[in-house]
Amino acid sequence: MATTFNILAILVMVAVVMVLVRGLINMMRGGSGVTSNKLMQARVLLQAMALALILLAVYFTRK
Repeated sequence: MATTFNILAILVMVAVVMVLVRGLINMMRGGSGVTSNKLMQARVLLQAMALALILLAVYFTRK
């Protein structure tokens, strides 16, 4: 079970990096502020998901 959460956490962390890079590119090109805001919201949500998955992996590893 912990392995599943570890794999999911890694996938979500990769998604966080992808959204972060996309947001940085949008800012460097002078893109829309609305797009930057949506990307920031998506990044925060993905980070929360990654944290929850990491905590679940630790919880199931200790048992």
